[in-house]
Amino acid sequence: MLKRFILWEYTRGSWQYDVMVGIILAFIFLTPRGWFRDQPRIPHASVLSMLPAEGGSLPFMVDPEFWAGIPENQRMAKLTQEVRSRTGNAHLTVTRVEPFTDSEGELRFYIAFVRP
Repeated sequence: MLKRFILWEYTRGSWQYDVMVGIILAFIFLTPRGWFRDQPRIPHASVLSMLPAEGGSLPFMVDPEFWAGIPENQRMAKLTQEVRSRTGNAHLTVTRVEPFTDSEGELRFYIAFVRP
């Protein structure tokens, strides 16, 4: 009987065929994602993302995770260093950082404005 399962010898519409298809579908939909170390892929996910230029300044979107573990007095220097390394331009300077909140007032990200 195992040989017939492996070689898929049952005709369509038989109860054995339906059981095999049910087992396959159960495996597909009920197997935990962690078993295969599968993670959702977010395109271009980063803690620092460049936005389109506006009015001569280069805005960057900064994830709040970027600030984790960095003392407040060192944040601008760290952000300037990260922007310079990502763009390859050693003359860029972060001029200001503004928080961006959603309609409920929850912080989503920061926008950092950079000038050459």
